[in-house]
Amino acid sequence: MSPLTIILVIIGYLGVLMLFSYFTSRHSLSNSDFFVASHNSRWYVVALGMIGSSVSGISLVAVPAMVSGSGFTYIQMCLGFVVGYVVVATVLLPIFYKNGLTSIYGYLKDRFGEATYRTGVWFFIVSKIITSSSKLYVAILVLQQFLFAGFNIPLWLTVVICVAMIWLYTFRGGIKTIVFTDALQSVVLFVTIILMIINMTDLLGLSSKTAIKAIYESPMSHTFVFDDWVSDKNFFKQFLSGIFIVIAMTGLSQDMMQTTLSCRNLKEAQKNMLSYGVCFVPFNLLLLSLGVLMIMFLDGHNIAMPDNLNSLVPMFAADYFTQAVAIMFVVGIIAATFNSADSAMTSIATIFFVDILRKNDDTARSISLRKWVYSAVCAVFIVVIMLLYSVKNQNLLDTIYTIVGYAYGPLLGLFAFGLFTHWDIKDKALPVLAIASPLLTYALSYVCRVQFGYKFGYEILLINAAFMFVMMIFITNNKVKHKKLIVNQ
Repeated sequence: MSPLTIILVIIGYLGVLMLFSYFTSRHSLSNSDFFVASHNSRWYVVALGMIGSSVSGISLVAVPAMVSGSGFTYIQMCLGFVVGYVVVATVLLPIFYKNGLTSIYGYLKDRFGEATYRTGVWFFIVSKIITSSSKLYVAILVLQQFLFAGFNIPLWLTVVICVAMIWLYTFRGGIKTIVFTDALQSVVLFVTIILMIINMTDLLGLSSKTAIKAIYESPMSHTFVFDDWVSDKNFFKQFLSGIFIVIAMTGLSQDMMQTTLSCRNLKEAQKNMLSYGVCFVPFNLLLLSLGVLMIMFLDGHNIAMPDNLNSLVPMFAADYFTQAVAIMFVVGIIAATFNSADSAMTSIATIFFVDILRKNDDTARSISLRKWVYSAVCAVFIVVIMLLYSVKNQNLLDTIYTIVGYAYGPLLGLFAFGLFTHWDIKDKALPVLAIASPLLTYALSYVCRVQFGYKFGYEILLINAAFMFVMMIFITNNKVKHKKLIVNQ
């Protein structure tokens, strides 16, 4: 691929995003437009965009690479994801809509108090910055490999360029713009995956029918593990983890809920959640199938697997795909990763603006402050991505889920306690428990690994949440909370 071709394609793609941004933000936008699109988004547009947000660029790179060591066992977790989306749609969304929330963490303030509320806010901000920066890091590595390294441009400048591209098309319109640009980027992602699979079948000399048969008969397509309870690939561990990962990463995540809350009403928001939740399984089946085809090609030509499994798909884009497919891969990585990062940046700015600064009016000064806050969030992303540069030889998807397990566990325990009990708590003691919970989870994981040879997988999230829930029982005020809450009516 010629660097000039890639540059022209990226400029053209950014131009399309800017065109969307212009038409969605050409009128003077209020903070309500920026944060929740004034609750006027079409559910099917939101659903289409959220498919790409959930799959993300990191999945485009990491999921095909998982096949070499884990086969199709990731589907076990994806099936759990579907159940998780049903729980979010039927349990959490009604609460958020009935309470008229912009920031979902406002529920914690009403239910428990100021200290719990601020703890939830900061846990989300820190965890979302880390996880979203990791996802954006994938796109940056691809652009660095295919384009900027050839011009001797350092990585830090590549990071600045990528974050600046996101800032350009979102800083004025926010969610109102993101709803439409994410839908476009999801379409680009889907087309990219299909084109890569078609290219791989051509490289292997297979028809679509024989390719499906080869994938089905491959040992790498092994999906379910019921007999090994020690393995972190056990079905029940993965399925249950999938349910609660979705509840934490979607239902308790401001960026995913903020986009969903832009729908016109609860019924449409639930349609959005259930529609894109069901799409998650076939999307990942395509990515895993792509991984099988790639490894079959390498084995058939005696080509060694890359030392860093995250380089598998980029290696094919650089050396084996046709130029058109390779360019679509670059665009697909940008589309998928921007799809995830733009809503994350907007949600963090929303949380900081609404929950930390306590601003939510539409004065000129407030709107100006919101723009400065959003720009500051983008700058923080640049710093964190540079700090994450040391993460090179791990499966990045596993890294993300591990971070989720430790960071979102206290939030999951908090919301579960609020939803399933009526007890009040000693609010000021809560921050200590929120810090102790992941520390206890890590200690238990370490002891089990060293003493019993048992390695925790994604169930870390459940254990962390359970620690939080149980510890909250010990700081109850031994009385039912009397404050009138919509959710408890």
